[in-house]
Amino acid sequence: MIPLVIVKQLEKYLAGVFGNNSRIEDCRHTGGGSINEVCAFTCNQKKFFVKWNTAAQYPGMFETEAKGLALLASSHTFRIPEVLSSGSADPYAFLLLEFVSSGSATKPFWEESGRTLAVLHRHTNPRFGLNHDNFIGSLPQANSQCDDWVDFYIQMRLEPQIRLAHNNARADASLSRSFDRLFQRLVRLFPVEPPSLLHGDLWSGNLMCDNNQKPVLIDPAVYYGHREMDLAMTALFGGFHQDFYDAYNRAWPLEQGWEERVGLCNLYPLMVHVNLFGGSYLSQVNQILKRFAG
Repeated sequence: MIPLVIVKQLEKYLAGVFGNNSRIEDCRHTGGGSINEVCAFTCNQKKFFVKWNTAAQYPGMFETEAKGLALLASSHTFRIPEVLSSGSADPYAFLLLEFVSSGSATKPFWEESGRTLAVLHRHTNPRFGLNHDNFIGSLPQANSQCDDWVDFYIQMRLEPQIRLAHNNARADASLSRSFDRLFQRLVRLFPVEPPSLLHGDLWSGNLMCDNNQKPVLIDPAVYYGHREMDLAMTALFGGFHQDFYDAYNRAWPLEQGWEERVGLCNLYPLMVHVNLFGGSYLSQVNQILKRFAG
């Protein structure tokens, strides 16, 4: 299931851990999609997780994912899977990670997740953005730093997605006009807050419950941004218990009206989905623009 050229690279790494004659066993496909293939396997009775894709199609994706995981781990908040190895095996790129056994989410899990996210968001930076670009899904995500959140949100998040939608004939000129009206109002819509360290793609599939009921973050698209972006993303596809939001607000109350700004924040992930999948996502974008831009 794992391409042989990757197996050879993995077994070279494993030989350095366990000694010679380390072999991959009990390899099980655990999902994957349009971007990555993923497998869990065993070596010397220890489980590992590997993901791979076509290197030429997604250059640098795993390098930036590893950097994002390391940045999140440096906050000493959530459990973050350890990056064990990464590299290329023509024509593939791969990332080897610690295997995390999953459990069933309970009320204490959701409460700890909310509290811990608030602590993560307390980790700040002088400017919005990041010192390197990365990916959101399979799309490049630019992170050039800005002093002002609204400038960053417009220039680094919304405008690139609008251009891509036009270039791929997924949107017409009326969409740009609606966004232009919104841009004139954005400075009055967002409360002023310092840049927070964000997961960046915090839907329910990227928050795991491990077998000790501890929250685990995976597949980040990190940057320093407005903390309401992470909270809004949790609401985009659902799956987060109310205990999560209550615990977050007890730890670090959100500014009044944050629930009304959820759609405003979700314009970015929705435009990403327009560019990846089209269809109904454009309708959702237009509904939000009508509400905030008239």
